Amino acid sequence: MRIAYKYYWPTILWVIVIFVLCTIKLGGVSSSPLFFPGFDKLVHCGFYFVLVVVYANGFIRNRGLANLTFGVEVLVTAVAILYGGLIELLQAYVFTWRNGEWDDLFADAVGACMGTFSLLLIIAAVKHVKK
Repeated sequence: MRIAYKYYWPTILWVIVIFVLCTIKLGGVSSSPLFFPGFDKLVHCGFYFVLVVVYANGFIRNRGLANLTFGVEVLVTAVAILYGGLIELLQAYVFTWRNGEWDDLFADAVGACMGTFSLLLIIAAVKHVKK
């Protein structure tokens, strides 16, 4: 069983980082002059872009590049988006000092789809070079 999770530790760590950063009290950080409007959405997009990339990387290292099909990429993307939805629900109903927002979930989905698109391009390029 341990071998199955050997390559997924970066994904597990990144999921924990996302959870912690999305549930802590930030105080007046959002009103700081260091951040521009929409910075929060950019962060959400980046979180889920990286999540899809490290999750797919674990899958590739565990099962091989040939097994990373379009269906698996859709599954990886769906899992990332569902995790984003779970975080937003927790922010809305459990961590009441945070706000669960549809805009954040949309940014999560955009980041996950960007990660999937980039992986599909890289996989196609690798397969093209092997020919």
